[in-house]
Amino acid sequence: MIDRLEKEVDMLLRHFDVLRMVLENEPIGIVKMSNETGYAHHKVRYSLRVLEEESLIEPTSQGATTTDQARAFVAELDDNVENISDKLEGMKIGEELEAGH
Repeated sequence: MIDRLEKEVDMLLRHFDVLRMVLENEPIGIVKMSNETGYAHHKVRYSLRVLEEESLIEPTSQGATTTDQARAFVAELDDNVENISDKLEGMKIGEELEAGH
């Protein structure tokens, strides 16, 4: 169960890395993103597809560019990540078990 969660988090991190690259370098193509991030081409392509399905980027003949929705998504991202982090923190039971609860 935890392995699956860790894989999902790793994939989300890759999606965010790809989105960051697009935000900072748009328009940008798969080859450049792959070279700069170290992710394989097929992984970058998959992340771009996911970001496009979420309407955060759009493909152009020069490479990927962000949409207006991407800026709004990024503006809310820190709060969303903090909320998820709080939920994960609440899942910890080791300290309670050690304290004898």
